[in-house]
Amino acid sequence: MRKLTVAAIIAVMAAGVFTGCGNAAGVQGDGTGNSPAGQTSGQTSGQASGQASGQTENTGNSAAQGTQNNGGQDIGEDAALQAALKAAGVSEADASRVLISMDRDDGMTLYEVRFDAGGTEYDYEIQASDGQVVSSDLEKIRDDGRGGNASTAVSREQAMETALAKVPGAAEKDIRIELDYDDGRYRYEGDIIYDRVEYDFEIDADSGEIVEWSEERN
Repeated sequence: MRKLTVAAIIAVMAAGVFTGCGNAAGVQGDGTGNSPAGQTSGQTSGQASGQASGQTENTGNSAAQGTQNNGGQDIGEDAALQAALKAAGVSEADASRVLISMDRDDGMTLYEVRFDAGGTEYDYEIQASDGQVVSSDLEKIRDDGRGGNASTAVSREQAMETALAKVPGAAEKDIRIELDYDDGRYRYEGDIIYDRVEYDFEIDADSGEIVEWSEERN
């Protein structure tokens, strides 16, 4: 009888031990999926992902806004020319030898506009952001007709025709030319400014050949 009682007690204790292990395993198993640590990890990961996505979107918006702002700060060459012509009181039809280039000065983007009209050379600096005139300079054009009295085989008029023939559409109003004596030879030196392109040239005054020719597009 005592043996049976002892055996029963041992059986009850063994059952209690196994039950405790099962409960512990169950708690640990729940922790794997639903424990506070798991929830914290999921929340942290989600928040970080959301913040990163928001930052990326904000960065894209900033870049787009910057591009839009930069695009609205330049009036363009044609508007700069019109601003200079208006300041000079000259119509576009009366202007010749028009040149336009862009420059930066003291942090400002400027258009440098120059043209001839009525025997005067006009130079303007126009602010690219709003078309305001920053500076202006006027100079009378002096044409002394040099070359008419020199003893050369090619006249000034012939040299002009040779140079103008290289630029279809250009006319006498678009050219400046003068006779120069260098290294024992006479040469006609000048430039043609037409359709906003500048052409520089030298023509041999004895042979009439073009010895130098270059063009510059602004």
